Amino acid sequence: MEKFKELGLNQGLLDAIKAKGITDPTEIQEKAIPLALAGEDIVGGSATGSGKTLAFSAPIIQNLKPGNFPKALILTPTRELAEQVADAFKDFSKEHKLRVTKVYGGVSINPQIKSLEKCDVVVGTPGRILDHLNRGTLNLREIEFIVLDEADRMFDMGFHHDVEKIIKNCPDKRQTLLFSATITREIGHLIDKYTKNPKTIAVKSYIDASKLKQIYHDVDNRQKFSLLVHLLRNESQKLVMVFCNTRMIVDFVEKNLRKCGIQARAIHGGLSQNQRTRVLGDFHGEKVDVLVCTDVAARGLDIKGISHVYNYDLPSVSEDYVHRIGRTARAGDDGIAISLLSDRDYDNFRRVQRNENLKIERLDLPEFVPIRVEMIRRGNGRDGRGGNSSRGRGRGREGSRGGSFSRGRSSSGGSRGGSFSRGRSSSGPRRSSGGRDSGPGRRGRMNASRDGDSRGGSRGGRSGGFSRGRSSSGGSRGGPRRNNGGRPRSSSGSFRR
Repeated sequence: MEKFKELGLNQGLLDAIKAKGITDPTEIQEKAIPLALAGEDIVGGSATGSGKTLAFSAPIIQNLKPGNFPKALILTPTRELAEQVADAFKDFSKEHKLRVTKVYGGVSINPQIKSLEKCDVVVGTPGRILDHLNRGTLNLREIEFIVLDEADRMFDMGFHHDVEKIIKNCPDKRQTLLFSATITREIGHLIDKYTKNPKTIAVKSYIDASKLKQIYHDVDNRQKFSLLVHLLRNESQKLVMVFCNTRMIVDFVEKNLRKCGIQARAIHGGLSQNQRTRVLGDFHGEKVDVLVCTDVAARGLDIKGISHVYNYDLPSVSEDYVHRIGRTARAGDDGIAISLLSDRDYDNFRRVQRNENLKIERLDLPEFVPIRVEMIRRGNGRDGRGGNSSRGRGRGREGSRGGSFSRGRSSSGGSRGGSFSRGRSSSGPRRSSGGRDSGPGRRGRMNASRDGDSRGGSRGGRSGGFSRGRSSSGGSRGGPRRNNGGRPRSSSGSFRR
């Protein structure tokens, strides 16, 4: 604990840090704590797992003098990160007896309103913080400390304007601490506009590259799920995270893993906060071996003991890939990141490989047995929670018939693969090359609301071909055809709106 003492922390904090089993400061803590204690604005570049929560919470706890209104405001992109940060504040401030309030969507607002009447630290997501400001249930006129945690992810989720509105409600005389894995143009603009002579801190990755093995398998899209099951059953692994790009694919993977006898649970923004908290509790307690998740829902979660990270889908940028694989090979442990690469992942994989620091080795496919899968059709998620209703089910072995959905009427003709029909179809087969095991279809459009704070609205994803009109005889092969405008084009038996 001597090193923490040298950073300038008082005995109350030193005792709390020791009680958490922390003995030595990380690089971000060594660099940020003295500057923050001195009242400097900070721009810190650090990834999940680097110890930045203690880096900003300890100086705030030590310098904050409780009053009648909140003195510190911490903004996070997701509910889970808000929970995590708020719990850290409570743990580290036991001797200081600070009152900490968590504020985020997905739960009742009334207990939050009551708790905000008397608190010292507010930790929350931008959407619900702004909601309280509009209701007049949160007063920021005495704020002395603002922390923007994982600012890049908040901006990715569309909270840029919300963040600015919140900052404008705070006094000009304050200390601003911003932490982000990447500094984009928008974040640079916010730094210039809302910080005063900030001290920049950059730390190396917390991942031990010598202990992290990165590999990928090139697999047919129809066999991707079967390969995942084979690897999960045959790899020697502890806790596992499986990343997917959309909620629908998360639900598909989780449901079918459980059918295969693998203890998996899903986490994404379509779940209620109580559901998400329960899933994380089971995973932390090792009651569940596999966590299937989206990037946003998992962002900021500090989960120890991850041995394997699987990319069921490849992310579109290398930064997200680095965040994913950074959840393993921590604290001296070995780890492995395995990407399942099919034809729909090639473009994303090329973008990921632009990062010259990543060394991803290709391995030959092992022999594995095809798995029968059950498809899932969800609601359109326009309420900001993704929709939890199942609209239809289909079954099929990979590479065989089955797994199709129909919401309208269909006369003669079959359906292969996982195509979706919302209208009426007369004679003739329909085919879609996607959706047999990797989720509901490969192309087309779906409505997907953003994970994190539920605020309504939707974002377009790419999954599943949809037909909203009628089609006459004939079939459609290989998914929807598009014209130059990007909208599905109608022809005999083709997908159309």
